[in-house]
Amino acid sequence: MNILAAIMQLLVAVAFVSIPVVRHRYGPAAKAAAVGELRRQGVRPQVLEENKIRFDAGGHETAAPATVAAVMIVIAGMNVAGADAAPVLTWVFCALVMLMNIAIVYSNLTAVKSVEAAFRRKGDPALAGVQVLPFLEAAEGAFPGWVRAQTYIRNTVVFAGSAIAMVAVSLA
Repeated sequence: MNILAAIMQLLVAVAFVSIPVVRHRYGPAAKAAAVGELRRQGVRPQVLEENKIRFDAGGHETAAPATVAAVMIVIAGMNVAGADAAPVLTWVFCALVMLMNIAIVYSNLTAVKSVEAAFRRKGDPALAGVQVLPFLEAAEGAFPGWVRAQTYIRNTVVFAGSAIAMVAVSLA
């Protein structure tokens, strides 16, 4: 059962690493599409840089998922090795990963409202005038169609993999 838990944790690690990989590969195209939409709306595109709005895998967009992946890999190794602390760490970190993924899903579902609020908080009049829905649709449209399926698969792997890992260590 510990091997099953470890396999699930490795799958969760891969799922989390897929986030910055996709953003790194397609982020520049998403930014270009967003810039095009800003121009269409009559908003100067420099507003993105001035307000540190990014579409790539820089900063926390890489650090957070890479950290989650590293923790899952370490705990998977502990499960394979039969370390005494592995079951407790599996429960703690798999539960945290599930909570983080809930936050990610919620953020994706409320993106328009969240971005509108973030733009208002920035206090930049240029951002306040941005029509957020077409702006986000333009950026999202720059990602290949399979990215939406990848998102669903990633969420399924994270939720199911974490749950299976917790059950597996409980039954070991």
